[in-house]
Amino acid sequence: MNTPATHFLELLAREASAVEFEGPIIQARAEGADAATIEELERAKIEALRVRALLRRRARREAELSALYDTAGDLAALRDLDAVLEAIVHRARQLLGTDTAYMTLHDPERGDTYMRVTDGSISAKFRALRLAMGAGLGGLVAQSATPYATADYFADARFRHKDDIDEAVKEEGLVAILGVPLRLGQRVIGVLMAADRSARPFHQEEVSLLASLAAHAAVAIDNARLLQETRNALEELSSAHRTARAHAEAVERAALAHDRMTSLVLRGGGIEDVAAVVTDVLGGSLAVLDDLGRPIAGPLDGAVGELDAGVFEAAQASRALGRTVRRGDLRIASVDVGGEPLCTLVLRSDDADERILERAALVCALLLLFRRSVAEAEGRVRGELLDDLISRPGTPGLTDRARRLGVDLGAPHVVVAARHDGQRERAAFWASSHAAVRHGLAAGRAGEVVLLLPGDDAGALAQRVAAELSASLGTPATAGASRVGAMAGDVAGDRAGDRAGDVAGAYREARRCAEALIALGRAGDGASAAELGFVGLLIGEGRDVHGFVRSALGPVVDYDARRGTALTGTLAAYFGTGCSPSRTAEVMHIHVNTVTQRLDRIGKLLGDGWSEPERALEIQLALRLHRLGHTSAP
Repeated sequence: MNTPATHFLELLAREASAVEFEGPIIQARAEGADAATIEELERAKIEALRVRALLRRRARREAELSALYDTAGDLAALRDLDAVLEAIVHRARQLLGTDTAYMTLHDPERGDTYMRVTDGSISAKFRALRLAMGAGLGGLVAQSATPYATADYFADARFRHKDDIDEAVKEEGLVAILGVPLRLGQRVIGVLMAADRSARPFHQEEVSLLASLAAHAAVAIDNARLLQETRNALEELSSAHRTARAHAEAVERAALAHDRMTSLVLRGGGIEDVAAVVTDVLGGSLAVLDDLGRPIAGPLDGAVGELDAGVFEAAQASRALGRTVRRGDLRIASVDVGGEPLCTLVLRSDDADERILERAALVCALLLLFRRSVAEAEGRVRGELLDDLISRPGTPGLTDRARRLGVDLGAPHVVVAARHDGQRERAAFWASSHAAVRHGLAAGRAGEVVLLLPGDDAGALAQRVAAELSASLGTPATAGASRVGAMAGDVAGDRAGDRAGDVAGAYREARRCAEALIALGRAGDGASAAELGFVGLLIGEGRDVHGFVRSALGPVVDYDARRGTALTGTLAAYFGTGCSPSRTAEVMHIHVNTVTQRLDRIGKLLGDGWSEPERALEIQLALRLHRLGHTSAP
């Protein structure tokens, strides 16, 4: 037998709608049930509806808890922040049964909030909306950190309406809106909102549910931030570790290369050996340049010729900065001492390890400094000996001192006096180095350097010294030269002591020769007294008249001596009559054809150009000296 409660239990069991609970009462009335029965059915209906409401609330709560559990699971497995936030917004829309849900986040740079995630939105303008703090319902929630709900947005005056916000809300068609803050501690980072396109109230349970989802969203955002910061920190740590490891490897590599270079130097290696180590380690090609930019070692595979002004500017920058400077595909490391350039290394290589190049530059600089110190010490000893040979030629032991320095004063030598304009230290250093290489002596004096070099071609040595010293100084240097012992003649068996005594006289003649070259406008040139013709006769230390006559007139005098001819007299008459063959014939009482024949013979003996003014002047002077009896034909 069915009781009134049975009908309502059946309705509850199949989750019937609230309207269906009126069915049993209507049926009882139709069947003519009495008032007591109807009243009992009414009480049963009310209890059944209460049970139904309780069951629905529990089902709703179960759904909410399930959604929160799923959200917590999403947070635990957080991989993509966008996916988690989209899931939270979507669940908010489903649980609250709204037409749309969306989330705005705070923009600290602009001081407002922007749409981060939307679900159910149909308006592009609405999805691009930005809300200033305090503007619109979302701005009010963000500013006050308090949930707000409105059943009718446009009729609600609790918040500040703005035209652009209202236009976007109207375009989306929203009417009822609920917003709750996303909070991290006391800081609001955004707003989670649910909205309907029709008026409706929002119950406290819905506000609490949306607040719970907002709390999860805030946790997700903070977790994502922490995870990103952790990733960034790990990446920075990894990058720092890679950098430190690369730096350590580079330092170790540079240290090994430095040890190799140092070991080479200690074993007596030179700059060429250091350059070889650099190219072995770094590859490519290397040039080592001196203070004037001239190659010392390692031709750069033909690239030395490509070193333009830009490279030398880079060398200056390298010295100023104390590190390698790049110029195109070249790396330049330069070292100076006391502001003066010492050496420059120019490397062409794909290896970017500049430490090795810089260490090589320092090693090369130390080698050059050591060489310079040794050269200066040896130069002082050699300079003191040359000063004694010039100023105190009779000092005992000069020959022995020279022999200890590897200079054999018994062999032919030439004294070269080179005049220059300033740069005394550079000129003295060049002279000392040049003399050491040629096993000679050198000394620096005010405005000149003096060299005693082995050899007997004074003119050639003077020209070489003038050219090389001028190139080194960058300004003209004028060199005069004289053979040691040339004034008295070089007699076989001359003793070294005799030559030691002749150095002073040779120096005086070489110096007068250099002064004569400057006076003649030949600065930057080099010559010996013998090459200056009669000027050399005037400045020569021994006044070698015989030698001058022999050089100017010797072939003619010798011809007359052998053949018994009168070519010398004919030549004197020819010049005496103003170079007139006819007048010469009259003076000598011979036929003019005879004069012509003799002049032809003289031309063959003296060579072409004998009648040119300068040559003719020297021949006339030689004729005058010959006639005065200062010399005679052999």
